[in-house]
Amino acid sequence: MDPVAAVLEQVAVRRPALIDLGLSRVERTLDRLGAPHRRTPPVFHVAGTNGKGSTCAYVRAILEASGARVHAFTSPHLVRYAERITLAGAEIADAAFIAAIRRVDEAAGADDLTLFETITCAAFIAFAETPADYLVLEVGLGGRLDATNVIDRPLAAAVTPIALDHQNFLGDTLAAIAAEKAGIFRSAAPAVIGPQSAEAMAVFERAAARLRAPLFAFGSAWTSWTENGRLIYQDELGLSDLAPPRLIGAHQFMNAGLAVACVRAAGLSFTDEILSAGLQGARWPARLQRLKSGPLVKALGAGGELWLDGGHNPHAARALSLALADMEEKNSRPLILITGMQENKDIDGFFAAFSGLAASVLAVQADHSGARTPDDVAAAAARAGISAFSCGSLIEAAKRAAAAGPARVLICGSLYLAGEVLRDNA
Repeated sequence: MDPVAAVLEQVAVRRPALIDLGLSRVERTLDRLGAPHRRTPPVFHVAGTNGKGSTCAYVRAILEASGARVHAFTSPHLVRYAERITLAGAEIADAAFIAAIRRVDEAAGADDLTLFETITCAAFIAFAETPADYLVLEVGLGGRLDATNVIDRPLAAAVTPIALDHQNFLGDTLAAIAAEKAGIFRSAAPAVIGPQSAEAMAVFERAAARLRAPLFAFGSAWTSWTENGRLIYQDELGLSDLAPPRLIGAHQFMNAGLAVACVRAAGLSFTDEILSAGLQGARWPARLQRLKSGPLVKALGAGGELWLDGGHNPHAARALSLALADMEEKNSRPLILITGMQENKDIDGFFAAFSGLAASVLAVQADHSGARTPDDVAAAAARAGISAFSCGSLIEAAKRAAAAGPARVLICGSLYLAGEVLRDNA
């Protein structure tokens, strides 16, 4: 068992594991710990619905390509809790993470810190006590009331494209969700905005104006596009002709463009060579990741392709379907989805994006609470007009896909499922 998970389970006896947005508990605990969140390196704070993790990976890789030492905080993890905390370029050691968790637990006292709040406070301890030049900080959920939102003044506060997700916490309109994301804006700190709907953009413009945060928005302050397979980025300082991002899909070009905008808005003038090296060096697992070994690849057999992506909402599904349609145009083969989803996700919207593209869906159930049954997943795929079959395991699904002949197989629909694949099969 992950040793950090074992300690967190002990702490969870006294601390709730549920989501309970708010800053008061975190602020009190951090103050008792000597305010480590005020002793971190300069921060890039990133919120959004999809693309947060990838954008953070690009920002981190660009900074590291310049020779900087970089901390990073991301969530959720896929296999081990320690994946969430990077200290000066290296994953935090289990012993250091556990020691920080115990310090947080003691400092929290009677406050009912949630699991995410406990981990976030532990991360701030590690960031404050390990030398580095920058911290790339990913919002967990929303922004305004997220546990990471205790930073007084980031170098830049960025928002990736937003869409409907987590409506039970953030609201059921794009305007409401945008208002929560804009909660990370700070006076005099650039608000760097990726492509947005008009409804969301209006909210960001008002929030930035109210806080006097310089707005650095796509389409006005900066833009980027793809040309001859390369990323072209432009702002008032000029045009950069950059190497394509390492991660696959047209949406990754936009995430990479936003990362470049972040460092430019923060006043960091890197050469095109450094920017390109960062875009090429970024790594972020379970984002259209090609799997080339393991039991599932063996079960799929010769000639098959196996891909993994943790996308789990309609916005992510549309980005995935565009990337897979591009693959189909270059190298045609049937697309089979192996899909498991959580009960709180828009499953019909997810499968609608693959209607007419996916040949079939093989439905599975992730090994996590709140996962839909294979029959539920298969029924939703059928409603989208896609042939669907329930399977008892990932191995069974891979063998069934193999029976259809050489195919392009994508495991998708849940980060929990993606973690299960990486833990047991990659």
